[in-house]
Amino acid sequence: MIVTAAITKDLAPSGTLRVAINLGNPVLAQGTPTAPAGVTVDIAREVGARLDVAVELSCFDAARKSYEAMATGRADMCFLAIEPAREAEVAFTAPYVVIEGVFAVPHDSPLTTAAEVDRPGVRIGVKRGSAYDLFLTRTLRHARIVRADEGVDAFRDQGLEVAAGIRQPMTEFVAAHPELRLIEGRFMQIQQAVGTTRTRRPETVRFLRDLVEELKATGFVAASLRRANQSDTMVAPPQ
Repeated sequence: MIVTAAITKDLAPSGTLRVAINLGNPVLAQGTPTAPAGVTVDIAREVGARLDVAVELSCFDAARKSYEAMATGRADMCFLAIEPAREAEVAFTAPYVVIEGVFAVPHDSPLTTAAEVDRPGVRIGVKRGSAYDLFLTRTLRHARIVRADEGVDAFRDQGLEVAAGIRQPMTEFVAAHPELRLIEGRFMQIQQAVGTTRTRRPETVRFLRDLVEELKATGFVAASLRRANQSDTMVAPPQ
């Protein structure tokens, strides 16, 4: 893969690659704003190494804030789930990781499948601006979404019928609250990808897309997930 000076200048015009990291998704990033870690951090640093530029990581606690950093020109690259609502501003690679969105309910809830959740009178707590917020906003017909900084907080504080979230932290949440259970199966697949603004040149976007495919094929992504104590079964298939 040839990295030209034009690609470097286009993707990191300041001479430093500014990357938005979402610490709100513990599958993809862990640690603190001053010492982040995880697969997104590893990929960001690998992109910087390929461009031969310094990397500046800006950490946020929610995907919507990473998106806003990209949209307002405060970041050159981000890590977000592919969603139509974001594609007007973001040029995505293929996914590097695929994770699942799941529902949690009280043990005595009559809801037993993901399809049953979309009914009148059901309120679903979601993290505002998350991939599953965007997906449910686009697909639900009857249930009502209740948005908060943390969907599980709205679920508990307001006595909602359902909480939505990412499988791994939701599994931990339910384990800590035995009065709750997960609804079996997923309601969505969340395709996590590298993104940059649509103002970038086609060859710049192609560089990122080709690099993601290389990092999946060589085991880079799988090894990074394992170092972060995450399952390497989440690596997305080749495109």
